[in-house]
Amino acid sequence: QVQLVESGGGSVQAGGSLRLSCAHSVWTYKAMAWFRQAPGKEREGVAVIKNDSNVNYADSVLARFTISQDNAKNNLYLQMNNLKPEDTAMYYCAAAVTWRHGTWQAFGYDFGYWGQGTQVTVSS
Repeated sequence: QVQLVESGGGSVQAGGSLRLSCAHSVWTYKAMAWFRQAPGKEREGVAVIKNDSNVNYADSVLARFTISQDNAKNNLYLQMNNLKPEDTAMYYCAAAVTWRHGTWQAFGYDFGYWGQGTQVTVSS
């Protein structure tokens, strides 16, 4: 059974940093990604790491956020620096796999497995 469990969210002041983690049991994937959704807004893809380790970011977080994974590829991370109030949202990790149709698309992939989310709140 595939599981994704996010952690590391919290409340910080603008300019601060947080590191999100996603422990997962996805053994093979096309891509892993971080998404976020703020109240009243559409879910958006924040960063993606593909199975060839290439990465891509939303313009709004470029040069501030870094997506990475551990060597065993069981943990996905999102290092968030210079946080802004507009980064406030629920953050989700997600997996795009070959055997399950995705429920949300971003970065050219459809993502079918999702974690429960971790809240990030940035105050000005």
